[in-house]
Amino acid sequence: MASSTERRGTAAPILAADGTPLKQALRRSQSIERRRALALVAPLLLFILIVFVVPIIAMIWRSVYNPEIREFLPQTASALQDWDGTEVPPEPVFQAMAADMIVGVENRTIGRAAARINREIPGARSTMMRTARQVDEWSAPYREKFIEADEDWTNLEFWRILKRETRLLTPTYYLLALDYEYNAEGEIAPRPEVYQVYKGLFFRTAWMSLLITGLCVLLAYPVSYLLATQPTRTANLLLILVLLPFWTSLLVRTSAWIVLLQQQGVLNDLLVAAGLVDDNGRLRMIYNRTGTIIAMTHILLPFMILPLYSVMKTIPPSYLRAAKSLGAHPFRAWWRVYFPLTLPGLAAGCILVFILAIGYYITPALVGGETGIFISNLIAQNMQGSSAQLKLAAALATILLVAVLLIYWAFNKLVGVDKLKFG
Repeated sequence: MASSTERRGTAAPILAADGTPLKQALRRSQSIERRRALALVAPLLLFILIVFVVPIIAMIWRSVYNPEIREFLPQTASALQDWDGTEVPPEPVFQAMAADMIVGVENRTIGRAAARINREIPGARSTMMRTARQVDEWSAPYREKFIEADEDWTNLEFWRILKRETRLLTPTYYLLALDYEYNAEGEIAPRPEVYQVYKGLFFRTAWMSLLITGLCVLLAYPVSYLLATQPTRTANLLLILVLLPFWTSLLVRTSAWIVLLQQQGVLNDLLVAAGLVDDNGRLRMIYNRTGTIIAMTHILLPFMILPLYSVMKTIPPSYLRAAKSLGAHPFRAWWRVYFPLTLPGLAAGCILVFILAIGYYITPALVGGETGIFISNLIAQNMQGSSAQLKLAAALATILLVAVLLIYWAFNKLVGVDKLKFG
């Protein structure tokens, strides 16, 4: 008699209603469901791709794309490839430059190439433009005529920079964004201290965002606890007051803080009336870091309250009562029982407020003055400038994006994004 194992091995496969094997029918059904699900989310994916992913890729590409010299001085770029950089270039390089200048003057593109070099070595634009206006009257040999027209054509630094900028992809703008540059020898070196702006502004943006996040935690925790422990009717009324700023224009809220904090404003008037400060010693609380911190803390506070409140509302009050009945001090009961249960909401609020703060623009621009602006304000300022400034702005924005992603990655490793509760 055959064993049960042999009988199972020779048994016919289980069939679906249409006669196909059940496993095959299940795979076909799951494949259809996956295609339906993909079709449902396809419009959203396409929208994200068009308005989010593509612009970010374009921004990153713009920050490293450097076509001006290769496009507007093509013959010079080709002739410089064999130049060793130890002495003034030979006649073929000057001949190529003359040909490019003649074409550039006709097409009105020589100015863009000159402006690109001028950013690396001030004064280069006037040298190139002055020579370009004369070069069509010259004939070979060109080397001596260039040097007679302007001694700057013997400057090796100029030619080295010109050769370096013939590269289609360049890290120049990222170096500038980190307060570095190429020196005369072509090595990466820190910029002169008077020009070092961006790195300090990145650090200022980070620590002010951390401070604003900390202040939001200190203010939001007791408010959220109050909301969670009140009767439903009272809690709903208080929650409306918390949400009220969302229904008010951001410009209106920021303007209100200007009225309150300025030296002739409401708060200073109250301090003078109370005798706490002299009329000639009014506090300067606006157009500086203080104004930025106060205004942004107020604006971002609801983003901390709501995740905390949503978590605290789910914690049964009996937990604290049980801890106290077992002999725990009220603070110890709160610290060992209640506080750990609120960590998912607290972590969600912190990451939300910090990421919003680090990229904020309008409020620092209105109340920050010179010492209270963020890196986002400088990015916007460069966006309104020339092509080179646009590339610098793209580099600054890319660095900020990478920094935020690294912070998010570190936060996920330490806390775990899957443990957060936003509401």
